[in-house]
Amino acid sequence: VYLVESGGGLVQAGGSLRLSCAASGRIFSINDMAWYRQAPGNGRELVAVISSIGSTNYADSVKGRFTISRDNAKNAVSLQMNSLKPEDAAVYYCNARVSMYRGVGYRDYWGQGTQVTVSS
Repeated sequence: VYLVESGGGLVQAGGSLRLSCAASGRIFSINDMAWYRQAPGNGRELVAVISSIGSTNYADSVKGRFTISRDNAKNAVSLQMNSLKPEDAAVYYCNARVSMYRGVGYRDYWGQGTQVTVSS
C-alpha cells in the first residue's frame, strides 16, 4: 500500500493551500483517513480525520479553517487549508487505516510527507 501526497508549498499568512493524498496498491477496504503534521521540535499531531462514512474530527487549532474530505472511489483524501497561520507550518502526513484482504485486520499506512511553509 502506498500513499502519495501532493499540494504542499509556500504561502503567505492568510492564504490557502489544498493537500491531496491517494492510496494505491493492494487495498480491500479503507477505514479512517487522516492528516497529521509535525513541526520542528514537536511530535506528530493529528490535524483532521474522516471516517469511511464521512464523519470528521478536527484539532481545535484548525477548526473552522481546515476541511477534510475524501473520495472513496479513488481511495483519496484531501485537506483544504484556509486562513493559514505561521504556526500551521509543518510537514503534513497522510494516514490511512487499510485492510489489504477480506477478513484481515486494518493497519496504518503513511505518506512521505509534504512541507507546508507559511510566511508572516
